[in-house]
Amino acid sequence: MNLSKKTLTSIEAAGLTMPAEELFNLPERVLQFGTGVLLRGLPDYFIDKANRNGLFNGRVAVVKSTSKGGTKEFDEQDSLYTICVRGIENGKPVEENIISSAISRVLTADQDWQAILEIATSSKLNIIVSNTTEVGIQLVNENIDQRPPVSFPAKLLAVLFARYKALGSVEQADLAVIATELIPDNGKKLEAIVRELAVFNKLEDEFTAWLGKHIRFCNSLVDRIVPGKPDAVALAKLEASLGYKDDLIIMAEPYRLWAIEGDEKVSELLGLEAADYGIIVRPDIEIFKELKVRLLNGTHTLTSGIAYLSGIDTVTKAMNDEATRKYVNEVMMQEIVGAIPYPVDHEEAVSFANTVIDRFANPNIEHLWINITFQYSMKMKIRVLPVLLNYYKLNNKVPAHIAFGFAAFLLFMKSSRKEGNQYFGNHEGQEYVITDDEAAYFYDKAVNNESDYVISILSDQQLWKTDLNALEGFIAAVNENYNNILKNGMAGALASIDQSLQVSK
Repeated sequence: MNLSKKTLTSIEAAGLTMPAEELFNLPERVLQFGTGVLLRGLPDYFIDKANRNGLFNGRVAVVKSTSKGGTKEFDEQDSLYTICVRGIENGKPVEENIISSAISRVLTADQDWQAILEIATSSKLNIIVSNTTEVGIQLVNENIDQRPPVSFPAKLLAVLFARYKALGSVEQADLAVIATELIPDNGKKLEAIVRELAVFNKLEDEFTAWLGKHIRFCNSLVDRIVPGKPDAVALAKLEASLGYKDDLIIMAEPYRLWAIEGDEKVSELLGLEAADYGIIVRPDIEIFKELKVRLLNGTHTLTSGIAYLSGIDTVTKAMNDEATRKYVNEVMMQEIVGAIPYPVDHEEAVSFANTVIDRFANPNIEHLWINITFQYSMKMKIRVLPVLLNYYKLNNKVPAHIAFGFAAFLLFMKSSRKEGNQYFGNHEGQEYVITDDEAAYFYDKAVNNESDYVISILSDQQLWKTDLNALEGFIAAVNENYNNILKNGMAGALASIDQSLQVSK
């Protein structure tokens, strides 16, 4: 049996959250550019949940930007799909299956452009959401009279201009455009391109004024791991337990965050916040970016070399290893939480750190440490260095766990050989690829300054754009940890962190 509106009444799986009949009659209040699993597992998840609680009362018309692949899977299932939530929340396992009815239909820009413009002119439409990847938010000077325009910003401008022509300057024309692409200031960058395209298309000044009055372009931060469709073995088990086949089924972790930068008007247009703690509208969402970058991404980065060189291949396995789990907990709670370079409530930071522990320990998501070492040196500079500098500013002493993470990073980045433009590391006979734009730099340092490898790299102000020698004792501590790892192995060196901390007290 295939999932569809017609077969809903035949589904009898226990504990399955299913849509009520009346939800299919809700108006289209959202125009969404993108069919990807992140949108279906996060914004559309919130909309579906709000609908079930009688809060949002609207569905999502989705635009597939290219005709590649078509919309057959969505059409055959009446755009229904299952979200299987698996993981850990507040230290407890979570297992939830939801049939989402958030999406009303899926259109293709090439074939359904007129229908898309008609949606744009509806006074019931309140929200436009996009996830076209970072490549999608690029300026392409083109005529918006094309059917359709090629680039996403030009499509969006055409949609907004059609709305302006149809509704004029009335309150019902108000709209929130929320970008979810993973680039800084995503909404504001999109707005700047749309405005530039309006000039290129020689649209009237009245339209530009209308944009400023009625359209809110919002930055947003999305944070949820949505691996998408499970592998064949897991899929077979799921379909057997659910009692139906679903070609659109997706997996998602329990944690979810959609932080939207906006005012009270944006909050009013969305009407979603009461549905779930994970959707937040605030005038400033920088705090959520900082928490994610420092506590989740920064901890990932600091731990990646330690775990990988310990022979641990996935994040979940690291959390099942007592020593590595302890490192993750202590580097966050003892060093990062109090040194985030942005005003943050201590309890809020601790609470977020606890969610990171749950997310790292999720047995349903296989996250490889070797993948996290991609562009390792850049991640250390962007995610970790600002915390290190702020830690010294506040405490003027060596953060022992961060120093150890730096030592593991330098050992991982030490190339043993090169082949063309590819560099390889080798630890205890295990060779691995170093995927980093700075790999050649570290290779040269290892070859020409092996005895002074750590000190020469950490003293390089051009590399770090700061003087790490000014951080009293830091370079010496990293060098000591590095030599300790070489002498006693990663496990032995990791255990010595606590011993050194005890001695220093």
